[in-house]
Amino acid sequence: MEIKENIVNIKIEEEMQTAYLDYAMSVIVGRALPDVRDGLKPVHRRALYTMHEMSNYWNRPYKKSARVVGDVMGKYHPHGDTAIYDTIVRMAQDFSMRYPLVDGQGNFGSVDGDSPAAMRYTEVRMARITSEIIADIEKETVDFVPNYDGSTKEPSVLPAKIPNLLINGSSGIAVGMATNIPPHNIVEVLDAIVEVIKNRSCTVEDLMKIVKGPDFPTAAFIMGKEGIKNAYKTGRGIVKMRAKVDVEEGKRDKELIVITEIPYQVNKARLVEKIANLVKEKKLEGISDIRDESDRKGMRVVIETRKGENVQVIINRLYKLTQLTETFGVIMLALHNGQPKLMNLKEFLSAFVDHRKNIIVRRSMFDLRKAEARAHIIEGLLKAIDHIDEVVALIRKSKNPEEAKNGLVKKFAFTEIQAQAILDMRLQRLTGLERDKLDNELGELKKLIKKLKDLLSNEALQYETIVQECTEIKERYGDKRRTQIIRDEGQIDEEDLIEDAEMIVTITNQGYIKRLPPETYRAQRRGGMGIKGMTTNEEDFVTTLFTADTKSYMLVFSNLGKVYWLKVHQIPEGTRTSRGKAIASLLNLSNVEKICSVLSVKNFDGTNTVVMATKQGVIKKTELSAFSNPRAGGIIALTVNPGDILVNASISNGTNDILLCSKQGMSIRFSEDDVRAMGRTAAGVRGMDLSEGDEVVGMTIVDKKLKLDILSITSAGYGKRTAESEYRVQSRGGKGIITMKSTDKNGEIIATRAVSNADDLMIISDKGQVVRIRVKEISTMGRNTQGVRLIRTKDGEKVVAAQSLAEKDADEDSGEEK
Repeated sequence: MEIKENIVNIKIEEEMQTAYLDYAMSVIVGRALPDVRDGLKPVHRRALYTMHEMSNYWNRPYKKSARVVGDVMGKYHPHGDTAIYDTIVRMAQDFSMRYPLVDGQGNFGSVDGDSPAAMRYTEVRMARITSEIIADIEKETVDFVPNYDGSTKEPSVLPAKIPNLLINGSSGIAVGMATNIPPHNIVEVLDAIVEVIKNRSCTVEDLMKIVKGPDFPTAAFIMGKEGIKNAYKTGRGIVKMRAKVDVEEGKRDKELIVITEIPYQVNKARLVEKIANLVKEKKLEGISDIRDESDRKGMRVVIETRKGENVQVIINRLYKLTQLTETFGVIMLALHNGQPKLMNLKEFLSAFVDHRKNIIVRRSMFDLRKAEARAHIIEGLLKAIDHIDEVVALIRKSKNPEEAKNGLVKKFAFTEIQAQAILDMRLQRLTGLERDKLDNELGELKKLIKKLKDLLSNEALQYETIVQECTEIKERYGDKRRTQIIRDEGQIDEEDLIEDAEMIVTITNQGYIKRLPPETYRAQRRGGMGIKGMTTNEEDFVTTLFTADTKSYMLVFSNLGKVYWLKVHQIPEGTRTSRGKAIASLLNLSNVEKICSVLSVKNFDGTNTVVMATKQGVIKKTELSAFSNPRAGGIIALTVNPGDILVNASISNGTNDILLCSKQGMSIRFSEDDVRAMGRTAAGVRGMDLSEGDEVVGMTIVDKKLKLDILSITSAGYGKRTAESEYRVQSRGGKGIITMKSTDKNGEIIATRAVSNADDLMIISDKGQVVRIRVKEISTMGRNTQGVRLIRTKDGEKVVAAQSLAEKDADEDSGEEK
């Protein structure tokens, strides 16, 4: 018989390339990398699912490890029992997993690197927290795929109520890539998930305020935050870890160095051996003895020093030469949508949220089908009870069950499912009590069906369910952080180098900002021409000027009602005539936003409030604490109505009066009590009723105890002081009274301030001219007057800003140039 050969010629280079790529992808997807959704590699997932199939739950008796390993290998993972058992062992080690997924009984190894007992000697069951990973799997929440031989099916992913990948971490080496994700504290991660749900626009920086950093099962310290920031922002970073070392008094005036916590994944026995070898090689001097006193209560490695030795020097040498200081190279790589992806912290959390949302939808659809099917049967049973005599007669007359079922369907319009349920119904269901039970069950089912339909049709309810689950899990499994994050040696906090000094900050119309010391501007006599405060072009001019300490916080309010957070020392210091730096490089402002108010805040404690006023006369009050945690992209301080803008914001203690001033010279003073405190996103209430063409140009907080004067300034450089007693308190929302007579000569009102004789006044024009005047030199006049000239303006020049400064240089000669 002639055999025909089918020979295909191929290039060996192409075949090797194809074969290797197939192998690489098999290793990446099917062995080495965890799935971002449940945080498990295939072998971990198969082991836990097998324990679920065996009902090997946390509240059931232990089962032999060998039995679990055999089932995993026979059904799902034909790669050898050693690999499977090693996986189960690691999931049971409390020094390897922050939240162990397996509850082991027997010898599962130690932090000294001791091997676990053979699988025939140890027993296992799921840890309680693992029930949250496997929960609802029976409700068609995940897809099942054929196992290696097609004889059964296995889950492609587990439902995972807990963010397992972040709380327990993972490590693996694939082909051409690797992953190394550190463990975290479950409370911090769950809080971050809630933040992602409630604020989808939050940044990694926002989440880092919640997730402080890795939280290792062996505790110890993390040195510095730079590596954590890099890891959370880019997916890669190096975290420096350090052991916890204490100094105790020993016998005969000797001092003991006691190690109670070591860095993650450091072998304690090898560490002690390394220290002993360094002493033997005389690379570590001053040590007389080393002993490991660790027991069930905890770790305790004692290093006895010689009498008179400098213990701190020895400790520093230990940090330098041993694994008491170690690094963890973070590589946040995981499978996302079946492909390896390097992700930042927010992407990890968002992927888990999307997974849980999908699980909740699928679970709800399953529960809905079950509830509707059961309700359908109960409706049939109730209908049958209502016609019980006829139903019984029909069944008795029928020759067989099939005829009885067909008769019920035909005569009573039952469905086949209902008819079968009626035939299966026990006689006790005919009692009144059983009828009531059916009615009650049907009522509960209808409520459940409505609830499930609402959930499936409302995405907000789905996210709310995730938040509720996170809260429950946090209450059940939450614990305190073990690993403390401390400042790295040699690192100096930026603020420690900054002198706490008063600064003047200026912001221009085109968004340039700078800070200068107050002495840059000498005090001048009223009516002077001023000195150049900033070099500006014809289109730009200064719009905001204020004073603050270098270590103060800045709340920067925009005309669109948003607030941003900055520190004064972060603003570059300029010269008197420099233009400054673009504020866009310091704050994440949109193209249409302009700064309208900047408040200096030392801290956000206490009962202070932020009072805001808009151009259209709207007033709003919000507690200062509501602004303590702004995000990089800003947060809403006031919902501004179309066509309106925020013109001013000030801090008040809640007992003051508010004075609004319009450009046509009208003003209204009312008690702060007339304005109730509102949330950040509220729109405010009516503060002043404006005439046509008029608008609010300023707001002043009047402290009733200080008896200050109200200073009014016009665009032509005129100003005056008026006793605050001349402004009577009115009800909020009125037209008000005249504050200053506005004419063509003195121009429109541009600002009002509450001042005292001890203050200095800084006035600045749109041409960049600045003059500093002592308030006591400004005349005191009545409300209905034009004021006196404060600064001489040139043709086309207008005053645009004024700020009162506290007097600091009382001995300065105000008439002599420096």
